[in-house]
Amino acid sequence: MCRGDDPTCAAFTEHRLRYRRDMEPERRAFLKSGFVATGGAAALAAGGLSLVSPSLAQTSASRLRQTAHYHLPANAETVHWGYFSKNLKPQVEIASGDFVTIETLTHHANDDAERMVTGDPGAESVFLWTKEKKGVPRRGAGPEDSKLGPGGGLGVHICTGPVAIRGAEPGDVLEVRILDVAPRPSANPKFKGLTFGSNAAAWWGYHYNDMLEGRKREVVTIYEVDASGERDWARAVYNFPWPGVTDPTGLDHPTIDYPGLPVDHTRTKRNFDVLKGIRVPIRPHFGTMGVAPAEADMVNSIPPSYTGGNIDNWRIGKGATMYYPVAVPGALFSVGDPHASQGDSELCGTAIECSLTGTFQFILHKKADLAGTSLEALDFPMIETADDWVLSGFSYPNYLKDLGADAQNAIFQKSSIDLAMRDAFRKMRQFLMHAKGLTEDEAISLMSIAVDFGITQVVDGNWGVHAIVKKAIFAERPAS
Repeated sequence: MCRGDDPTCAAFTEHRLRYRRDMEPERRAFLKSGFVATGGAAALAAGGLSLVSPSLAQTSASRLRQTAHYHLPANAETVHWGYFSKNLKPQVEIASGDFVTIETLTHHANDDAERMVTGDPGAESVFLWTKEKKGVPRRGAGPEDSKLGPGGGLGVHICTGPVAIRGAEPGDVLEVRILDVAPRPSANPKFKGLTFGSNAAAWWGYHYNDMLEGRKREVVTIYEVDASGERDWARAVYNFPWPGVTDPTGLDHPTIDYPGLPVDHTRTKRNFDVLKGIRVPIRPHFGTMGVAPAEADMVNSIPPSYTGGNIDNWRIGKGATMYYPVAVPGALFSVGDPHASQGDSELCGTAIECSLTGTFQFILHKKADLAGTSLEALDFPMIETADDWVLSGFSYPNYLKDLGADAQNAIFQKSSIDLAMRDAFRKMRQFLMHAKGLTEDEAISLMSIAVDFGITQVVDGNWGVHAIVKKAIFAERPAS
């Protein structure tokens, strides 16, 4: 059924008005909350344990006017598939302080279209693919004339957006608060009350060249999640070896080499006796979220970089705040690659890839206001939760600049955990010295005894290591 997100629906206007009316109580609740009433950004600065100091919070809040709440559905008109671009037309332009509820679709939905596409107008418009037409023709940042179609599959994530933030300029910092994350229910009446996701143990996974007896194979596991979000675990439904796919244009795909391939389950051997008795804790989050980089017109969505993108850290979920350095006018924020759950490393190549809807608030911090604050030197994406600061290290902090003209190909051959660990170390050292006023010797000692370094992912081209420091460590330290 159309929920106000299908312009082809005969009752689109009525459904759109009904959706906006239904959203109004939620919007009013946001506007009445202490989160906004205290000046927006000041709420997160309580106790001084936020990257946003009380003075910066007040300065940024002084620019806020009447806030608005927008809704951005996911459909063929509102998504871009497999790339970020500074040249994309914004789907919505907002002011600092505004809220946006954004729908996101997993690019793996066609692994089981019956459960994840059928009956959902937005998903059906995106995954439409016949011999004559694709709902979203470009998939990836590759050439227009690729044999696989425009984009060539050089980038895989379905990203909703971009959202332009009025007044954002290079050198500013964009604060993005994740206020809510909700699963997208299956629209097929056969699966009412459920949500589904796919985990593909694929050829790009860390495991692929190290399988027992050398038996290389790709295996997809379909998971079930409670659509209400009340059940905090997922269970496996079935798995199947990748059967090979002949796409609607007649091209064969013996491996998962192109996003959105429609799996024909008359050709699969489904095993329903899989992971019996195992409950997988869910931690819904967005694997790909960030702003547009400046270095190229079109950037593959797979490798993360200094403007965020495909970080694949499960901590980027409800209650977290992200900080991004703005690289282009308007910032151009997009989000996709929704996950129901993922472990650190995303070892087999994917998480539980599961469509989600997020509600975000955007706060713009102007460059002129950042001097002397913790955000002054921020040149990478940073995560803040209620308890932790999480810094993202990459093999190459800005691979688009670091690796030259062929960066988008070279990054897939040059990544290593050693390089990512070195970057995470340097960023944490700089953070502890600049934001917390420690000497280098103090910072190094503290990192060894109180900072947790973990492997974020080893499957996204630009491999990642994150560094986590507890805020409580600094509870008695005067603000620097």
